[in-house]
Amino acid sequence: MGTIHRITELGPAIARRQVYSPLETYWNAFQAWRKRQRLRATLCDLSDRELMDIGTTRGEIDYVASNRSIDPRGVRSSPPMNV
Repeated sequence: MGTIHRITELGPAIARRQVYSPLETYWNAFQAWRKRQRLRATLCDLSDRELMDIGTTRGEIDYVASNRSIDPRGVRSSPPMNV
């Protein structure tokens, strides 16, 4: 009987959480966008030599800032050969 009562109490809390979910989704997207913008600005401030040291070029800055989890060198390199 206590378990049923507790489940009933959680119902409105879950419903209230769904009301704020779209706002939270937009806020998280905005924060991710700001983080990409800061990364892009930081990379643009580096010299060509510094960019070469970290293995990227000016032309790859937008790609690197947008796809931080993907290594751009993996896109250009060929798959390993089986010997």
